[in-house]
Amino acid sequence: MGYRIKDLREEKKMSQEDLSKESGVSRTIISGLESGAIKETSTKTLKKIARALGKKVSDIFFETEV
Repeated sequence: MGYRIKDLREEKKMSQEDLSKESGVSRTIISGLESGAIKETSTKTLKKIARALGKKVSDIFFETEV
């Protein structure tokens, strides 16, 4: 399981800094989730990011091949 945060953020023409300010989640966390360096985070964090992107939490996931 991975995250589509970068794709969704770029569709909205937002920088990581913009998303950070809008969501209240640090840019470091956003960057880590986008790059895969951070593989797990809290539901609260995902809800904040999804809300800032105008999406449901389920919209920001993608399936990875096992």
